[in-house]
Amino acid sequence: MKVLVTGGSSLIGAGVAVALADRGDEVVVQQRSRSDRLASLEIRQELGDIRDREAVLAAAEGCDAIVHLAAKVGVVGDWEEYRSINVDGTNNVLAAARRHRIRRIVHVSSPSVAHGGEPIIGGGADAPMLGRSRAWYPESKALAEIAALDAAGVDLGVVAVRPHLVWGPGDTQLVGRIVERAASGRLALVGGGRALVDTTYIDNAVSALVAAVDAVHPGAPCSGRAYVVSNGEPRMIRELVEGICRAADVPFAPRTVSLRVGRSLGAVVERAWPVLRRSDEPPLTQFLAEQLGTAHWFDPRPAQEDLGWAPSVSIDDGLDRLAAWYASDPGSAAP
Repeated sequence: MKVLVTGGSSLIGAGVAVALADRGDEVVVQQRSRSDRLASLEIRQELGDIRDREAVLAAAEGCDAIVHLAAKVGVVGDWEEYRSINVDGTNNVLAAARRHRIRRIVHVSSPSVAHGGEPIIGGGADAPMLGRSRAWYPESKALAEIAALDAAGVDLGVVAVRPHLVWGPGDTQLVGRIVERAASGRLALVGGGRALVDTTYIDNAVSALVAAVDAVHPGAPCSGRAYVVSNGEPRMIRELVEGICRAADVPFAPRTVSLRVGRSLGAVVERAWPVLRRSDEPPLTQFLAEQLGTAHWFDPRPAQEDLGWAPSVSIDDGLDRLAAWYASDPGSAAP
């Protein structure tokens, strides 16, 4: 099978590209900058912007499947930037599938598309929510997922996979930020970190997406549906953060902020960041406070049943692997 992976320089994207290549698939990766890791593995790279329809059409020519990961993540940026990358980019992928008669698309979404700030206890892949003010990432990803699943039909199989809080060696989002803040004495936990949250070790996220490539096709039970992928091991945020700090050998001495105060501080930071013309990720937003301060864990069984997938690396094993990674590269931990 020939597979196009968009956003292949990301942690998950590179993992998917390597996993597909390792099993014998022909892989084409599209991203904006060249990856030395993928080059060393002789994986073909097509440099281009997901917003450039002609570039996407060219990269997808001759492919049998597309794994669409390219996206703007985080909370910094205006609505137009999120919309053009996440929504228009997805529409370009769909156009490429129609042009080249590609029959399989795995659209990588996010559980945040259906999280409105209330606790989620053993939830499923609920319908995306629209109309959330200033939560540009989940809003744009919700629109993108709706467009992707609406495209499923007799000639095209589309499945949306929502990996929940992916982490592991090389992760600069969750792990990297926790370690940096802990090392600098700026680590804070909303609500004391007591919220029960499920996460996904990187190897499990990769294997789920590879399984989705095989499972989806026109008429497949999973086509036109969304699935949440996770380890299926809910833990308190405090426990997970402490484990990550221990793996990186940085101190775990967090301050505690209540959810109410966290939301208020997040609102202040959201207003101040554009005024200060900051381009880096703010330490807190209202959306982030809700993510960190409310329980949200999901039932992964529908994904396991319909995609023929199961997580193979437990949280504890993942933390052991993370510790081994930091031990092998002391410079990877924050000073």
